[in-house]
Amino acid sequence: MKKPFQRKSKAKKSEDTENKETTSLVNADYNRKKLFKQGVNLMADEKLEEAVDVFEQALRIDPENMETLMKLGYARFHLDDHLESLRIYDKILDIDVTNPEAWNLKGLVHYEQKKYAKALDSVEKAVESDPTYGMAWYNRACFQSLLNQVPESLESLKRSIEIDVKNARKSMRDRDFLHVRKEAGFKRIEEVVVLESIRQGYHTIGAIVWTTYIDSIDVEKALKKLMNKGLIVQNEKRIDGWHRIPVWDLTAEVAKRMGEEKKGLFGITTKKLPTPVKNLKSLSEAIQTAREAIEEEDVEKALKIFDEFVDKSKSGEPMIDNFFDEHREIRLWKIRLKDRGVDYIIDNKEKMLDLFDNIESTVTKQLRKEIA
Repeated sequence: MKKPFQRKSKAKKSEDTENKETTSLVNADYNRKKLFKQGVNLMADEKLEEAVDVFEQALRIDPENMETLMKLGYARFHLDDHLESLRIYDKILDIDVTNPEAWNLKGLVHYEQKKYAKALDSVEKAVESDPTYGMAWYNRACFQSLLNQVPESLESLKRSIEIDVKNARKSMRDRDFLHVRKEAGFKRIEEVVVLESIRQGYHTIGAIVWTTYIDSIDVEKALKKLMNKGLIVQNEKRIDGWHRIPVWDLTAEVAKRMGEEKKGLFGITTKKLPTPVKNLKSLSEAIQTAREAIEEEDVEKALKIFDEFVDKSKSGEPMIDNFFDEHREIRLWKIRLKDRGVDYIIDNKEKMLDLFDNIESTVTKQLRKEIA
């Protein structure tokens, strides 16, 4: 018979203590993750101050958790609390001085403060830590251009394009490159952008202008240079039964080497695709539709496609997981569009297109990894 209040053996005490400690650790980590996710959702809802409070609660559980610190720094940055944001990134770098994302984000804070030399110093440390970090190379090119370091800026931009060709297109509209636009090296980047546009299935001058944001005269010059280099050929396409228009295609050799893409797709396949790939492809297709709606200044079409990025039953969940800041921004756009209509698109067109360019760049990179 078990005696009431019987003293536990030392072995039993040790086992109970170990179980309690394990449970406590599990609960603490569970609570931190729960708070972290809550903070991310608050950021997506544009409730930045509340997100900061929640992230700080999570840090009381684990003061050196890099994931939480990174999001807290980013939330502070968007609240224009630059000093606190820098303090947080410095804390991350105290833990891991080679963290490339922290160095890159620290550079962006200095950029917002118009301290371009400090911004450049930070992103240089980012690329030293990770030479394959395309966005850090791109930011390095921007800051070098702003400091009138033209040759260096072009070299950094070329490196960023080698890592991610989408950076070429992005640079066409980036005002930070005003100092380098007239350089011969930048004109060669325009050729890369035009070639990539043709590869993606845009074969007429109008379509290439629309997708690259390069003016028609420069597109024509780039096409001529690409033809002289033997990279593309000019053909004709019949429209309306009678009229013919010039179109450009990759040469057979270049098409084989680079691969061709249909507009808005990453290729057609009859295989059943894994869920991550299907999610990425859905995002890619939605991005193309969103771009069209913004370019056409079609409010109804924009509201409908923005819902694809926000609704959790559609692409909302992968957006929150991978693009929480962009998810938050699109949610805000939906509200503003309902209030202001087409005027809001006109006033914010460039900003909207930039955001979708950035999403597409990451989606393309992730999709290539999944397929590989």
